[in-house]
Amino acid sequence: MSETFGFIGLGNMGAPMAQNILRAGFPLVVHDARESAVESFVKQGAGSAASPSELASTVETIFLSLPTPPIVEAVALGENGIAWGSKVKRVVDLSTTGPYMAASLAERLKERGVRWIDSPISGGVAGAKAGSVAVMFSGQREDFTDLTSVLEAIGKPFYVSDKPGLAQTMKLVNNMLSAAAMVLSSEAIVMGAKAGLDPKIMVDVINAGSGRNTATMQKFPNSILPRTFDYGFATGLMHKDVQLFMQEAERMGLSLEACRTVLDAWQKAVDTLGPDSDFTRIVTLEEKKYGVEIRDRSAESG
Repeated sequence: MSETFGFIGLGNMGAPMAQNILRAGFPLVVHDARESAVESFVKQGAGSAASPSELASTVETIFLSLPTPPIVEAVALGENGIAWGSKVKRVVDLSTTGPYMAASLAERLKERGVRWIDSPISGGVAGAKAGSVAVMFSGQREDFTDLTSVLEAIGKPFYVSDKPGLAQTMKLVNNMLSAAAMVLSSEAIVMGAKAGLDPKIMVDVINAGSGRNTATMQKFPNSILPRTFDYGFATGLMHKDVQLFMQEAERMGLSLEACRTVLDAWQKAVDTLGPDSDFTRIVTLEEKKYGVEIRDRSAESG
């Protein structure tokens, strides 16, 4: 494929995904609000654009990785947005915006001859760096086929549907489960520590048994037990994803009580820890409440 691609949003997730596209040999032109992020890519051989509209007048396909739905909407349709570019034909949105926003953007961009493809990813910063994230794709099958090779540079692509927004729904289902695992694992492991169990032994046993989940297999060993709290995903972003899930459930007339409890827990985490805190710090709320600390005790004795 000789096509040159565009990429907007070179943050914690976007930068490694864009790098993987570049390393796979695909020509790339990038844009980001931070000049330093763009300069780093230019040094690696990428081109640069001063605005989304300039990028959209340079390439036919643009990938987005942006933090919130309002930012995605502004980049797409705001002043100097993608919609005002003269060349762009399709936008692949790797962000998490929720199905309502994705469907709305698809409809509004269609009027300008641009296909909006919602294609959120899951797998965290580590997965973005490794090129192993799950890539959920909702759009025309022909676009999926055409873009498979570049999507494979990002991670493992899954064709979800041709209906705008359904890939976003898939992402919200996934992230609700991930958010619930973080909340429940924090409470359960704090309970065990309060009873006198070694947190490291608990995590090892859980991961060999039926209670294992992404929190116990990744977040606890990598960021909580060593007390680094540096997993790379913000508390505010997790809260946003859970909130989007509940909003969509409510639109469907669903009352999901356990999921509502998970949202309440993340709301408390945002209020107490701040939206920019690493989301693994949610465990510290339970630690403080019950006077325990979840850390690797063997590292201290060693």
